[in-house]
Amino acid sequence: MTKLLLLEDDPSLSKTLIKYLGKHGYSVDWAKTGEEALDLSYDNTYDLYLFDINVPLINGIDLLTELRNAEDFTPTIIISALIDIESVTKGFIAGADDYLKKPFDPEELLIRIKAKTSTLKKILKFRNFQIDLQKNILFHDEKQLFLGDVQKNILISLIKNYPNPVTKDELFLLHEKPSDLAVRVNINKLKKNLGIEIKNVRGVGYKII
Repeated sequence: MTKLLLLEDDPSLSKTLIKYLGKHGYSVDWAKTGEEALDLSYDNTYDLYLFDINVPLINGIDLLTELRNAEDFTPTIIISALIDIESVTKGFIAGADDYLKKPFDPEELLIRIKAKTSTLKKILKFRNFQIDLQKNILFHDEKQLFLGDVQKNILISLIKNYPNPVTKDELFLLHEKPSDLAVRVNINKLKKNLGIEIKNVRGVGYKII
């Protein structure tokens, strides 16, 4: 199920959107403040962010800026009553992929969400990597990357879960003969061959840093 993070301090609007999007197959986590949204973004992996701007503690634009600086490139739609060109410009400069002005028709939001998440399911970009998720093909610096199935699937899992770790149990499922040694060997080969930093999160698994 496609997972969304909604940052909105209006309870009535939030409950309406959560119910409406839930009927269309979307799972929605709700944050009432920018700080709550920041914590949720660190603890979970989302397919799309829906951010209002004028919310308590950390406004939506500052939050998005902080996430982008932390290399979180989750597609983001800003939903705001601020319709002046300066606010819209700030939103896109911060890294927004779309900007929807309040009031809006929930059906229009649904159309925009489908557009962003359908693209996400086809192509996933991360730093100098690109993954064609339909064909399960990897590119590095715009050149196709040829890896064994195990290492390729490990790398895809690490990228999909960034900035969160992939658990050891999840990594075991990618091996024909799972073991701690097999995981370490494949992780080390990825680090050496691709020059990427992969950290062992003690008691959890591995994550790209």
